[in-house]
Amino acid sequence: MNYFYAHWLIFNSSFLQMLTLPVYLDYNATTPCDPRVVEAILPFFTRQFGNAASTTHVYGWQAAEAVQLAREQIAALINAEPGEIYFTSGATESDNLAIKGVFSMYSGKGNHIITAATEHKAVLDTCAHLEKAGANITYLPVNADGLINLQQLEASIRHDTILISIMYANNETGVLQPIKEIGAIAKKHNIIFFTDATQAAGKIPIDVINDNIDLLALSAHKFYGPKGCGAIYVRRKSPRVKLTPLIDGGGHEKGIRSGTLNVPGIVGLGKAASLANAEMLADTGRIIALKEHLEQSLLQTGNVIINGSSDHRLPNTSNLSFINTNSGVLMRTFTKDLAVSSGSACTSALMEPSYVLKAMGLSDELAYGSIRFSLGRFTTPEEIDYVIEKLKNI
Repeated sequence: MNYFYAHWLIFNSSFLQMLTLPVYLDYNATTPCDPRVVEAILPFFTRQFGNAASTTHVYGWQAAEAVQLAREQIAALINAEPGEIYFTSGATESDNLAIKGVFSMYSGKGNHIITAATEHKAVLDTCAHLEKAGANITYLPVNADGLINLQQLEASIRHDTILISIMYANNETGVLQPIKEIGAIAKKHNIIFFTDATQAAGKIPIDVINDNIDLLALSAHKFYGPKGCGAIYVRRKSPRVKLTPLIDGGGHEKGIRSGTLNVPGIVGLGKAASLANAEMLADTGRIIALKEHLEQSLLQTGNVIINGSSDHRLPNTSNLSFINTNSGVLMRTFTKDLAVSSGSACTSALMEPSYVLKAMGLSDELAYGSIRFSLGRFTTPEEIDYVIEKLKNI
């Protein structure tokens, strides 16, 4: 254990013993940078500040080497090859690049895309944009558990279907779609399969080969890396997937995404991926225990229901509806004590009930009464006990 991390742990332990408020249980919105990630990033703001595209001197070579290491670390996290990893500004850009890039590149084959009604807005809004450009989009419904129907998916495939876009894990409920089975269907029909894995990457094992994933989006700040940096996986064999770039100029990232590379962010993304790969099992076991304690304690009140599949859900996410309670009013009563959300951070300014929960069949009342609790690496038992008592009292 290095000095920087040890010092941080000592400080953090004392910090948490004082139970500084509000308790943060909104890890699906964003995560704090792991101090080991910060330590890895810092030199690339000062001593090793070179442009990774500068090929004539040591500053550029150092930056390029750091970027290559990050490619290897991210590839190892999802069982890809380093040459299949391309850097972006985050998952929203990766989503846009995947969907718009396929639509443009394969327009000669067709214009039909299949997705789900509960996708993140980065996917749904991209599909809506493409509909104006002539795309034909099928939005699959989900059942009460938040899962798509595989038979309905396969029945929706047409001769002009060019892309299936289904998210790995839902950002509001944590529901995990049957990715391996979806990949098999796509492979069977020679259709490109893209998954927005923003909430899944770094939290659960991902294997793009085993699951026949052709395109995958992820973002650093969802698993203890910096904001403003993400990546897209693009399969290069069996099949080789091609994308029309969104951004032109300079030919960076083999022409797929031009623009000077954000070397500090990329280094942080790579380090975060490496830590997740090494510590995922231990983190998951501890977080599941805390999540189950939270859920079971609140369920005992008789005024709470869990939204989404119990068997197919991220280890850190609980979406709970508080019966006869408006979540906005409830959250305002503990705004100084607890940091949570009523859904996606990207739609938190909207007053409408969650479109994800509505698609699952929840009434407006239950949807308005829902709160998402998302735990993380630095969540403690003391914090969970405090939250339980606070909510029971309210």
